[in-house]
Amino acid sequence: MGIFDGLTKNTKKTFVNNTKLEKDLSEILVKDVMSKQLIVAQSSTTVYQISKMMEQGIGSVFVKKDSIPIGIITDRDFAIKIMANKYSPDTPVGNVASMPLQTIGPNESILDAAKQMSSKKIRKIAVVENDKVIGIITSTDLVNQLSLIKNKIT
Repeated sequence: MGIFDGLTKNTKKTFVNNTKLEKDLSEILVKDVMSKQLIVAQSSTTVYQISKMMEQGIGSVFVKKDSIPIGIITDRDFAIKIMANKYSPDTPVGNVASMPLQTIGPNESILDAAKQMSSKKIRKIAVVENDKVIGIITSTDLVNQLSLIKNKIT
């Protein structure tokens, strides 16, 4: 008998009803959980200036060229791209931002947002309506909704 055999021998496995959960998640719209507070910077803004913004608790900044959003820079980008590649603090954020900007519509479900985040391996998506960024939805927003649904079930 292996070390784990006794642990699993008499245990009942409980599974979440995936159909019910998917239904709940597909009924909640992105516009109902997104944040409308957007921080935007020109692509010429330096990564140092962005880091000072993030020091104040900002997790992401949309990057625009002229008046068009072209990408996003996140706190995670600092660890993975900027620090790992030893970019200078004077580097324009447009050189290191994640592009193209990943988007979703406000009337799509949070299940669709979760699927997009998972397939693209991202944590934040711009919410776009009529070619204009109107909000942002994050993996934290999705986890918060899962928590609310779990509390309703239990």
